[in-house]
Amino acid sequence: MDISEKAFQEHIVNHLVNTGGYRQRNGNKSRNAAHYDIAHAVDYEMLVEFLTTTQPDTWAELQAQHGMGIREKFLKRLHRQIEQHGVLHVLKHGVKDHGSFFNLAYFRPASKLNPDHWQKYGQNILSVMPECQYSSKNGNRIDLVIFLNGLPLFTIELKNKLTGQDKINAIIQYQRDRDPAGEPLLAFKRCLAHFAVDGDEVYSTTRLQGKATRFLPFNRGNDGGAGNPINPVGYASSYFWEHILQPESVLELVGSFIFIEVDEETQKETLIFPRYHQRQAVRRLLADVKATGTGKNYLVQHSAGSGKSKSIAWLAHRLSSLFDENNKRIFDSVVVITDRRVLDNQLQNAVRQLDIRTSDTKITGKVAVIDKDSRQLAAALEEGRTIVVTTLQKFPYVVDKIHQLSGQRFAIIADEAHSSQTGETSKELKRVLGIAHFKEVDDSETITGEELINASMKARGRHSNLSFFGFTATPKQKTLELFGIPNPKDPRGFSPFDEYTMRQAIEEGFILDVLQNYTTLKTYFNLLKTIEDDPNYPKSRAIRQLRNYVDMHSYTIEQKTAVMVTHFINSVQKRIPDKNGRGQAKAMVVTRSRKHAVRYKLAFNAYLAAHNLPFKALVAFSGEVEDGGKFTEAGMNGFSDTQTAMAFKKPEYRFLIVAEKFQTGFDEPLLHTMYIDKVLSGLAAVQTISRLNRIRENKSETLVLDFVNKAEHIQKAFQPYYKTTLLSEGTNPNKLYDLQYTLSEFDLYSDADAAIIAELFLREGEQAEKLQPFLKNIVTRFHYIADNARKEEFRKLLDSYIRLYAFLAQVMSFHDRELEELYLFGRMLRKSLPRAKESPQLNIQEHADLESYRIQKMFEGQIELEDEDGILEPMGDGLMGNGSDDEKLRLSEIIAELNARFGTEFDEGDKVFFAELKTRMVNQDSLRSSATNNSQAHVRLLFEALFPSVLQTMIENNFDLYKKITDESDFREEVIKFIFGEAYKEWERGSGA
Repeated sequence: MDISEKAFQEHIVNHLVNTGGYRQRNGNKSRNAAHYDIAHAVDYEMLVEFLTTTQPDTWAELQAQHGMGIREKFLKRLHRQIEQHGVLHVLKHGVKDHGSFFNLAYFRPASKLNPDHWQKYGQNILSVMPECQYSSKNGNRIDLVIFLNGLPLFTIELKNKLTGQDKINAIIQYQRDRDPAGEPLLAFKRCLAHFAVDGDEVYSTTRLQGKATRFLPFNRGNDGGAGNPINPVGYASSYFWEHILQPESVLELVGSFIFIEVDEETQKETLIFPRYHQRQAVRRLLADVKATGTGKNYLVQHSAGSGKSKSIAWLAHRLSSLFDENNKRIFDSVVVITDRRVLDNQLQNAVRQLDIRTSDTKITGKVAVIDKDSRQLAAALEEGRTIVVTTLQKFPYVVDKIHQLSGQRFAIIADEAHSSQTGETSKELKRVLGIAHFKEVDDSETITGEELINASMKARGRHSNLSFFGFTATPKQKTLELFGIPNPKDPRGFSPFDEYTMRQAIEEGFILDVLQNYTTLKTYFNLLKTIEDDPNYPKSRAIRQLRNYVDMHSYTIEQKTAVMVTHFINSVQKRIPDKNGRGQAKAMVVTRSRKHAVRYKLAFNAYLAAHNLPFKALVAFSGEVEDGGKFTEAGMNGFSDTQTAMAFKKPEYRFLIVAEKFQTGFDEPLLHTMYIDKVLSGLAAVQTISRLNRIRENKSETLVLDFVNKAEHIQKAFQPYYKTTLLSEGTNPNKLYDLQYTLSEFDLYSDADAAIIAELFLREGEQAEKLQPFLKNIVTRFHYIADNARKEEFRKLLDSYIRLYAFLAQVMSFHDRELEELYLFGRMLRKSLPRAKESPQLNIQEHADLESYRIQKMFEGQIELEDEDGILEPMGDGLMGNGSDDEKLRLSEIIAELNARFGTEFDEGDKVFFAELKTRMVNQDSLRSSATNNSQAHVRLLFEALFPSVLQTMIENNFDLYKKITDESDFREEVIKFIFGEAYKEWERGSGA
């Protein structure tokens, strides 16, 4: 058996020649008749064969002008054009020489309407040159070079792991022995990509820069991680030559994927080559649309760092020119909905370059960014722009104009799907784009109430002329159900159409692991009662208010500020060094409220000034805060709030203190450390902490100091999004009927009331005043409800119905008019109901004082995630206990309980342990669902089955009490009996029973 590198090379060449129709060429100067022209980096024979075959008349005209000097003169002209614009530009836009225009490649036509173009597409010549001697200065050779019509596309260095070398050796060879200086083939933009390949993996780069050359993985991924799966019949990397290098794929890469990106600030050019998952996702989406047509929803779960902006650009461009088998465009327009301003320019730049000129003609831009009004959109459509980029805020302008195009077919690409296509925004979009307003009714006919309701229901469902493509890294339950596909392993559930996991992105080095260096801190304090009386207060509200009093106390803010700045000085300031060795690392302080942000900003300013530190802090929050004075973001920073993000890039600003703003969608690669003083859970935790994950030269890690959250809670938040996120099963639509019945039991309205108000709301031209008498009567009945808790229960039930119906109506088609009527009626009624009275302020903090306060480290290290897919449970109905029966305790007991939990002399804290245990059991979705649908005895059986696993999660909260429960069966039975009784009361309140 031949295990040499030479045998590996021959295996690939033979496959390309025998299955891909490649021409094998000689690039070795030590042999006769080498085909490679070193000076011009071209295989002239292949180039001339292509030109004389596809454009013989034009070539004859040029030959008549140049005569015997045609080779030298044409190559000189071509060489100069490539030096100026790059090989990609001349392949896509051709070259002129003495008035003769030549196409240097023909790319796959979008339709079959032009047989001549199809013929020329088939006349492209792909060739492979083993052992290509590329240098005139030495005898250096490259294992393989791939050419298109004589022009070089890719260089490939091969290593056979059976000889003790792998892709790392190939990368080092490029970095050390492939100096691009003075070598045409290796110059930037002269060749499109360079690959390091062994039998298992493939890596690539588009720019050789000596030791600074950065190679990126071009692998398929393996079970949600990096690398490639085992190939039972050959090399794991065989997809590279068996698929990627096949002629159709190569021409697609050159014609539809590769482009030049220019940095707006530095004007530096980057040649963009798609990563494997980007190319794969776009191809899979296009293939499915061509096979099944319009009317489907697609969810693409691609991690942060996956290059979603570029994936969206490629998809939008391809969808805008996608034809079906009957040579008809599948989509008339592509609408991209995003809140990322950067996507506007990226899309325009990418699409402009991806458009191909097949003759010497000017190309009209395809992309229109709608950031003004409907007239701007009208002009764009009249100019033939087929891709419309807009934000949710500007989308009404799109709706206002596009209703004239009703009946056409649209592709809607939603960036961050869970924030784009839900509720009434989605319904309005579908109504406008999907169906003409009651187009099935003749203008002369009277539109009945039934027709109005039916049309409204129809607008909510899926439409055959609309396809939605949702992109997100962190899908919610409703996103999976709305955009996902049936889970192949469990048809009851849902999964993404395509995924690129957080785990793979981390392992491939495209993002950093933000959980690698995580430290949790805990605060301990003692409070003193400062009055002689001992009044009664609602327990939970009093505890919240006292805790807030401690957190807002000036001493607390000052102590935490000192911890943060000291940590930054000692552990952060020198991180991410620039070329002169100066640290550039920045930190974000995540606060729990706007008032906290204001106080932290003042504390940071004071501390930095007092210690004469060369750093500055910025603050970010919305609106105006009243706190002994009026504060705004602009006022505290000294410039407009629109400049905060750009100012943070300046070297002197090292801290950004935020309250909600910049916790999502903020991309600053120099952000290295996060100080968290806010409760984070679920998706909010993932999105907030992931602000740190962007890669940057000399940035190899991140740091998190968390004053509030426990390590296990952060682990629980991230786990569902580490690999593929799945939804276990769809939402049960019968919950709507349960809510409908429970609402009717309040006896505030009849089905006829709901129908009348819904019809009036939908009927065009009706005056809003006609609604008022009907709504007023119902609101009057609502006032007669004596129990405020009962009123609040009705509000919550109505809110739950409105939210659940708005979602489910997008997922499935309902044929029950009463559900739609109740939804429309409910939305009007909810706005008419008086606001719930706020509970009076307790002002309990006036009777307590902070005696002592300290901060202690609880956990330090890596929060590890399990190597498994994340499972989300279906959405509940949104009902929670109203907490109206707040147990009242004396002030002394409340403070004693707080001190037992947080004091310097820390007691067992049994009450706190039991309260937390009850909360965790109450929040078990399966138990809450069972309590709604089954007998109390049945729920008790499930409760006892789940109790041990939930108890296990609290082992570190109070080990002594945990051990007592697990070791003493009699005591355990009493605990289960007590906790179940309390939990069942909450479930009963939550279900409206």
